[in-house]
Amino acid sequence: MLRPMVARNARSHTPTRRAGRVSSAPAIWQLMVALNRGFVALTGRLEVTGDVPDDLRGTPLLLASNHISNLDPMTLVAASRRIDLAPRFVLAGGLLGVPVVGWVLRRSGHLGVDRESGNAAAAMADIVAALRAGVPIVIYPEGKISLDPGLWPERGKTGLARIALGSGARVVPVSQWGAHEACYWGNLKVSGWQDLLPYLTSWLRSVRRRPALRVHFGAPVDLSDLSEGRPGDARRAHERIMRAIADGLAPLRADEPDLPAFHDPTRPTTGSSPWRPTA
Repeated sequence: MLRPMVARNARSHTPTRRAGRVSSAPAIWQLMVALNRGFVALTGRLEVTGDVPDDLRGTPLLLASNHISNLDPMTLVAASRRIDLAPRFVLAGGLLGVPVVGWVLRRSGHLGVDRESGNAAAAMADIVAALRAGVPIVIYPEGKISLDPGLWPERGKTGLARIALGSGARVVPVSQWGAHEACYWGNLKVSGWQDLLPYLTSWLRSVRRRPALRVHFGAPVDLSDLSEGRPGDARRAHERIMRAIADGLAPLRADEPDLPAFHDPTRPTTGSSPWRPTA
């Protein structure tokens, strides 16, 4: 993952509720957010709990979420709109190179990271600049959809924690449950229309069943005693963030603490989670 090279930044202005609002986002992203609202409403029943404190709006803010479905970003965008927030995502660099789609994503303010291309330093600078401009940024610490049999968060990597410690950004843990019922895990690669069938059929089934799509915004994770350069602190920060996500997830799936009630026949269960709450 990325290693931030930027020192902490102290903002000189007082944050307001307007900072990070949907209305302050690029016009094309406002349109996408509005269209997404209808898509999510058609897909299932969105239930949002928690919030982002007013004093964090307009300051460097990272949203750290678990990853359970291909529809997680859509669900999180719709949930964020409910609390008047318009976050942007850190995406795999290849997505920004896709014709048309990549242009829309770039114009919307989303950021790309391609670890194999050697652009990590430039990507880090872009992420930090967006954070300091008051743009909330979403990162999935796991980096992929969980393959844990219970669909609890996998171990993940320390990239988000390093960004937080290096930029001074506050971290709000986001827990999601239910979107895995709306879209199958599917295929590793899509090479033809037949590969799209699992996504389409599972989504159409979701439109009929209308599962609950639950999103919880937790309390900011306290990283104040940790620092960027001290050995082991990135790992400690990562552990706190992941445990906060898992703690917020437990009430959302109280009736399914072990295995998901919904079975996705396309999702391999080759992962493991160290974060499931024990109490």
